[in-house]
Amino acid sequence: MVRSQERPPGSVRPRVAVVDDDPAVCNSLKFVLELEGFVVRTYNGADDLFDDRHFDACDCFVIDQRMPGMTGLELIAKLRDLKSEIPVILLISHPNPAVMTLAASTKVPIVEKPLLGNALVDKIRAVCEAADRSLRKVT
Repeated sequence: MVRSQERPPGSVRPRVAVVDDDPAVCNSLKFVLELEGFVVRTYNGADDLFDDRHFDACDCFVIDQRMPGMTGLELIAKLRDLKSEIPVILLISHPNPAVMTLAASTKVPIVEKPLLGNALVDKIRAVCEAADRSLRKVT
């Protein structure tokens, strides 16, 4: 079972990895999420993510569905094949029923774009808190 790596001593800020092929989206999400107290790293797609040997040093992945090369759901499947249990949130504009069904079957929450209000921030906090509770039960 692979969980996110241990947090540095004294660190209580959740670490979020944002994967989106649009640099403007990455920069905007980084800015907003850091204002909300998260530590954020951004990646421009699956290849960029896997090029970082510490890609799994996070508490949550936020992954865009529509990316060239590998879709968000394909990336999530690859992470699961690597035995990653790090929570994932899928970002998508206008999800079709097939994507909604597949995301639901893999228990991946969806946050729809355009991002309104605190939907993404609230979802990140919720999945990180749920993962923390689950980890405490295991240990």
